Amino acid sequence: MHKLAKAFSTIRDQTSRLMQPLSAEDCCVQSMPDASPAKWHLAHTTWFFETFILERFEPSFQPFHPAFRVLFNSYYEGVGEQHPRAQRGLMTRPALDEVLAYRQNVDQRLLALLGQTLAPEQAEQLSVLVELGLQHEQQHQELMLTDIKHLLAMNPLLPPYLASHAVVEAGAATAAAAALSWQSYEAGIVEVGHAGQGFFFDNETPRHRQFVESFSMASRLVSNGEYLAFVEDGGYRNPLLWLAAGWEWVQQQKLTRPLYWQSAHAQFDSAWREFTLQGLQPLALHEAATHLSFFEAEAYARWAGARLPTEAEWEYAAASQSADYFGVAWQWTTSSYAPYPGYVALPGAVGEYNGKFMVNQYVLRGSSSATPAGHARLSYRNFFPATARWQFSGIRLARSAERTP
Repeated sequence: MHKLAKAFSTIRDQTSRLMQPLSAEDCCVQSMPDASPAKWHLAHTTWFFETFILERFEPSFQPFHPAFRVLFNSYYEGVGEQHPRAQRGLMTRPALDEVLAYRQNVDQRLLALLGQTLAPEQAEQLSVLVELGLQHEQQHQELMLTDIKHLLAMNPLLPPYLASHAVVEAGAATAAAAALSWQSYEAGIVEVGHAGQGFFFDNETPRHRQFVESFSMASRLVSNGEYLAFVEDGGYRNPLLWLAAGWEWVQQQKLTRPLYWQSAHAQFDSAWREFTLQGLQPLALHEAATHLSFFEAEAYARWAGARLPTEAEWEYAAASQSADYFGVAWQWTTSSYAPYPGYVALPGAVGEYNGKFMVNQYVLRGSSSATPAGHARLSYRNFFPATARWQFSGIRLARSAERTP
């Protein structure tokens, strides 16, 4: 248990470090229903350990605060009621200091539990749940960054989350992206899903076989410069490029560009700028375009004479080119988020973790610049609705091989 206790302390400390640049006011506000206040993330991840582990294994368990069971339950119907998601930003109480005290209390109790000698079966169950809780915490570490970025972008002062120590030069925005090349893959039966050792979520299983036709995959993600060409070519004004639901969404939202892009501003030499975690910056044309919805990614792919990959194609290609597929942006696929053949959700309340969301969402693969170190893996299935774009999501193009009639 010593190794697990060390991992627990490391990951929990990392969450605390992520909130250090934030004020108490930053931590309380909710910028939209899909995002959550940083304070809520801090409390919910603690709630997970208290509810699923301490309540089950701690002798003479007593909750830190009885009301927290409802306030910080996200969507676990098997555990009980939840405070409405869209109203998380209205919870000025408990104060941030009390939430931090809650974290400290649960951390101490959890570490004490990990230091006890348990029966082998109990020790195994405890280890599995703690590991799940740590992976869950790492998911929320990324969500904290995406949510706080959205919040700060709504502020008219456009304050940075982190001050950049590097001088942003106007010439940097004109740097060229690495030349895009196409890597070809032959048709055949491929295996998809988690294999081998290490942690995995239940939605990554069971490993199974799928047939894929011959295809090619782009060597890198679509860059800001390439996506800018789509914007300036009238991509957001051309209904022929969009799925019907996507075009309706664009019209309703009056969209003309990616989420954090802004047009010309006298402060910068660049005609376009982008809000980043370092504040408002000239648009770096060579960097990967991010914060794009499935609808935007799909429309761009059609404009570029390509398409988005299926998740089987993505995993097949990434297995041989893994270094190029992680750490920049989650990549949309055309695969609906659905169970693999033979999928069985975990029993009990933890079984609500993934399976209940397998409808009306699309799968994203890889990882992003906001994904914690050690959290990504080849079989990881992220998922969001087609309109979601506050996540670090981007585009990797695919093409079908030409077939002889």
